[in-house]
Amino acid sequence: MDKEQTVDDCFWHDPARKDHKNIKDKLEERAKTKIPMDGFVLAREDLSEVNLVNRAAKQGFKLTNSDLYHANMEHAHLFMLDLSGSSLMKANLSYANLHYANLTDCNLLGTDFTGAKIDKAEFGEKISQEKQADASTSIASKIDLYEQAEEIYRNLRQTAEAQGLFEMAGHFFEKEMIMRRKQLPKYSFKRWISKMVELFCGYGERPLRVIAFSMIVIFLFSIGYFFLGVNFSGDIIAYDGDKSLLSNAKNYLSCLYFSVVTFTTLGYGDITPVGGSRVFSAIEAFTGSFTLALFVVVFVKKMTR
Repeated sequence: MDKEQTVDDCFWHDPARKDHKNIKDKLEERAKTKIPMDGFVLAREDLSEVNLVNRAAKQGFKLTNSDLYHANMEHAHLFMLDLSGSSLMKANLSYANLHYANLTDCNLLGTDFTGAKIDKAEFGEKISQEKQADASTSIASKIDLYEQAEEIYRNLRQTAEAQGLFEMAGHFFEKEMIMRRKQLPKYSFKRWISKMVELFCGYGERPLRVIAFSMIVIFLFSIGYFFLGVNFSGDIIAYDGDKSLLSNAKNYLSCLYFSVVTFTTLGYGDITPVGGSRVFSAIEAFTGSFTLALFVVVFVKKMTR
């Protein structure tokens, strides 16, 4: 790094600097050098309408691990800007263009995204507070960090919903509910119920999970019927070690058919349960009616959002 660049970055790294004149123009000129900007101190700076777009380039400028606490970046042009690791706590990003911006590991607590374009922005699999909470050994610290993460995900969800980005909003809603669950006592009944809802339907955002659960239930109960037996016109359909593989396969398919009509509560009556399979069929019918109702709710929620 040359001397001029070293002096330049000393200015940007100095939290006590007094020269704030034309700070926006200076930052734009610094970005045009295309040398990564790392650890810049820009807290409380007025950067409204700043243009940090690397035009006609496949990669955006880098402004990583920087302090942008309470910075005013209203109407800023941040297309493809790499802000990873930066603190955007309480920053004003209202109406900013964040298309394809990298916000991985950023502190987004209290960030104002009103009207900001966040389509295709990268937030990472987990936000900073969630990662910290997962790694923390203190219960009080975990709860506080999960609460912060819930607030951030809620803010992002509301921003996405306002822009009609419903897939993104659904993802953030699911993460919001997970953060809320993790604030509950580890072995509490409410937390267990919440976990079940996540597994079954992703808090209403994953209807395919309901279908997968239905198929698993139908398959498992069909095996139970195959070994316990069901009645068809006075004949017991069940596994018989003395019969051929083809014959047993036909019997299993009949049990699978019975499991399907029981789960869907169609109940044609051509095959009926006997003995222990009666208990199985009662449980499956109850599970099926509940699961089908759940699928309708989840599907309608996705389609009408």
